[in-house]
Amino acid sequence: MTGQPLALVTGAARRLGKAFALALARNGYAVLIHYQNSGEQAIKAAAEIGALGGPVFVAQADLSNPEDIDGLFAEVDRIPHKLGVLVNSAAIIASGDPKTMTALEWDRTLSLNLRAPFLCAREAASRMKEGGLIVNVTDVGVRKNWTRFPAYSVSKAGLETLTRILARDFAPAIRVNAIAPGLVLQSDQISDDDWHKLIDRLPLKRSATVEEIASALVFLLKNDYVTGQTLVIDGGYSLLG
Repeated sequence: MTGQPLALVTGAARRLGKAFALALARNGYAVLIHYQNSGEQAIKAAAEIGALGGPVFVAQADLSNPEDIDGLFAEVDRIPHKLGVLVNSAAIIASGDPKTMTALEWDRTLSLNLRAPFLCAREAASRMKEGGLIVNVTDVGVRKNWTRFPAYSVSKAGLETLTRILARDFAPAIRVNAIAPGLVLQSDQISDDDWHKLIDRLPLKRSATVEEIASALVFLLKNDYVTGQTLVIDGGYSLLG
């Protein structure tokens, strides 16, 4: 093992996952980029991170499949850096009417957004005997009762509860926290018009940058006295009625 710690970021090929991976690389971590389908983007992200001068690795896995999670952590064990950070960023957001959503649609969302972070956290914790940090990425929307996104909202609310449970169970060696972003990157589930209407309602009147969200991770890296907390980075969205 080398002295430089390893950070595993799930869903790190693009969007917020990539921003988290870049922030970790800038703070001295070797980075393992996980992706499921975005192989080309993962390679580009690895090149960008590698240009910062630190080690970077890439691994593919379908985190909705527990066997793939086992394979991902087998890859972690082959890397000559000790795991110090896990960021559970991979997720899907799918719209659906609560009255008509199928069991398959529900299970697909919960398996990736909630079960996978639990299994990944458990695997990571078994490799963090000397301490570490686990960060779950949730969503300020869990407080808004989005009827268009029932499975997504429930999965992220559950993830915040799981964060508190694991923070107690894994203490004192391992800290577990969550980051709940607000409006940062427009989803393909929302129209341009609706997106701009949401932004106009925000007290700060703008969406966040990915760097602003990633700075919450940097804070958690540097403050060893924070555990079991959800950092809400939302430009005041949670203040709205």
